[in-house]
Amino acid sequence: MNQDHIRNFSIIAHIDHGKSTLADRMLLRCGAITDREFHNQLLDDMELERERGITIKASAVTMNYELDGEKYMLNMIDTPGHVDFHYEVSRSLAACDGGLLVVDAAQGVEAQTVANAYMADNSKLPLVPIINKIDLPAARPEDVAMEVEHLIATPAEDCIFTSAKTGQGVDDMLQAIVKQLPPPAGDPKGKTRALIFDSTHDEYRGVVIYVRVVDGKLAIGDKIRMMGTKDTYQINNLGKFTPKPVEVKSMSAGEVGYVVANIRELASVHVGDTITMELDQAAKPLPGYHPPQHMVFSDFYPGPSTQFADMRDALEKLVLNDSSLTYSAISSEALGFGFRCGFLGMLHMEIVQERLEREHDIEVVQTAPTVPYEVLTTDGAVTEVDSAGDLPDANYLEEIREPIVKANLICPSDSIGTVMQLAEDRRAIYKATEYLSSDRVILTYEIPLAEIIYDFYDKLKSATRGYGTMDFEIIEYRANDLVKLDILVNNNKVEALSVIVHRSKADPRGRGLIQRLRKEISRHQFEIPLQAAIGTKVIARETITALRKNVTAKCYGGDVSRKRKLLEKQKKGKKRMKMVGNVEIPQKAFMAVLDPGD
Repeated sequence: MNQDHIRNFSIIAHIDHGKSTLADRMLLRCGAITDREFHNQLLDDMELERERGITIKASAVTMNYELDGEKYMLNMIDTPGHVDFHYEVSRSLAACDGGLLVVDAAQGVEAQTVANAYMADNSKLPLVPIINKIDLPAARPEDVAMEVEHLIATPAEDCIFTSAKTGQGVDDMLQAIVKQLPPPAGDPKGKTRALIFDSTHDEYRGVVIYVRVVDGKLAIGDKIRMMGTKDTYQINNLGKFTPKPVEVKSMSAGEVGYVVANIRELASVHVGDTITMELDQAAKPLPGYHPPQHMVFSDFYPGPSTQFADMRDALEKLVLNDSSLTYSAISSEALGFGFRCGFLGMLHMEIVQERLEREHDIEVVQTAPTVPYEVLTTDGAVTEVDSAGDLPDANYLEEIREPIVKANLICPSDSIGTVMQLAEDRRAIYKATEYLSSDRVILTYEIPLAEIIYDFYDKLKSATRGYGTMDFEIIEYRANDLVKLDILVNNNKVEALSVIVHRSKADPRGRGLIQRLRKEISRHQFEIPLQAAIGTKVIARETITALRKNVTAKCYGGDVSRKRKLLEKQKKGKKRMKMVGNVEIPQKAFMAVLDPGD
């Protein structure tokens, strides 16, 4: 197809503003699906996505649209809206030439709307503002259009009012895509360069690569070369999603589709790599992507019914489909061999664990999540640690630096006081206030990441009656008075339960932690002391009492020395058992480290 008649665009928005339903409505209007096939979240084909009602993976689809007698090819990428899948959005934008910025007509501009608009602006991508859900009783499209004007400096009159539910305004939106977004740049006659923006594993065909052809063309039978890994393959299948897979003989500059080339090794494909021809190679690869910045780390260990090798294979396949996940092998005295995994956030971690259990039938024992820290040692070296157990000995520690995030909190103006109090309780530093409208405000803070990853968002929602949203990005690592809080169970350190905390919060944190552990660890035949300690100083202690059998029950009178003899015998048995006995720590105990009551 003529390159001027191709449009590559993505749909970006805050979570739950109607991206996926709008995508479904466009597919219906362009004839890609029939009324009978039309259903909500058509592109969200993962069971988890449909269950939770959110998009987790960006999905690409090709539509044919006719305007004024001219035929156009529209390549659309539907992206996630949750802050944890920010990286999926950045990858999608790199494969596009423009975007639709969708805003809910009732909710207005929210945190991820702001973040995604700035990301598109940094990539120099033009945006078409869409005000969706205008059919809602609480819709206020004109007010929201003014908020959008304030955000991206596009006149409010240029916003397109739509309803994905009823189909109203969808024709205007498709015309705006054709008229306002540019055709793809690139030389169809130049040396072939195609950007890999996603990949997946197929049991029968091997690795399936999703590409955007930037220069030249790809055809079945071509010998291709991965510029990053230097591996060569022969294409045996090309196709597009419309939204069902449809085979094509070739793809030229500007087109988006999938490539199958008998790739069996999972490590051979890297998202962001460039495909070129084996015999007529391009001089330099495409820019690719910045590596993702991991916000949360957690250790995954195989459960009782899972083998270590099975978990490794499952993680390998998952990384192919989710390049923002990383893992490395570790071992623990308490839990054996496992993997330390890096995630973009708590929801991302939850999704990965659920996908391992559902898609690969893997049983996971997971430790409490932690954030990465920078450590300056006495010899001047700076290293990054992602677990309290990896901290060097206190004698060699100069300082511990924690990750600081710049957080934008969007809330109603009547909730400013409670939101400010919440932020200050989390050691936040106030930076700025900006009004989106007369009753909505953006508060900017610098907050330690460790203070917000777990329950801050829930508390923000409570403080703002559900209207508050937030977006954040790491800006730097900053030194602070941080200490390692050790947890001792039966006088043995359990590294998986250790945490790094601010000294001012160590006392209440340690006390609360072992009180919760006491409830989670079941009673044994011997007494179990639980202690929280900083270095050699114990700051809190709880005791789990032993299960006792009434050994004197059969003594009914007679000399008291008989009873004493039996009790002494029991005491010696308990002592011997304590020396050789192991304490079983359940999975719930590891998660108690991050209980919301903390």
